[in-house]
Amino acid sequence: MSFSFTPERRAKLDALILRYPKKQAALLPALRLAEEQAGCIDFDAMVHIAEILDVSPARVLGVFSFYTHYRRPGTGKYLVQVCSTLPCALRGSDAVYDALSSELGIGRDETTKDGMFTLKKVECLASCGTAVCLQVNDDYIENVRPEQVPEILRKLRGGA
Repeated sequence: MSFSFTPERRAKLDALILRYPKKQAALLPALRLAEEQAGCIDFDAMVHIAEILDVSPARVLGVFSFYTHYRRPGTGKYLVQVCSTLPCALRGSDAVYDALSSELGIGRDETTKDGMFTLKKVECLASCGTAVCLQVNDDYIENVRPEQVPEILRKLRGGA
């Protein structure tokens, strides 16, 4: 196994575990700590977390695969998630997604050749009042319309 927490991150995880009645409840923060350390969460990290929390690797994988915000190996510098739940769908999320796909030249769950962008359709981003909502890494971009996509991507690429 190639992943293990640094002493500093292991100490953070141990402190977090103490906050919960059962250490298994610290699974989400453990995943976040692994992601912060390695830049993404791979199978070795999931096995390591499972051992620490006394759960099966399948349990960790099940939780990890449910949440779209955790970075997977091969995820681009910018993880662009388009909400596809009903409020966003009614306000045009499919058109926004199609514009992103067209501008980036990639489809669902794909990463651009330069490693800059990964595109995903996701369920509710909890910003229904500001639909259409995108989440780019940890930031929301709200009230998005298809015609705004080129400018959004230009800014992410470093254009002023």
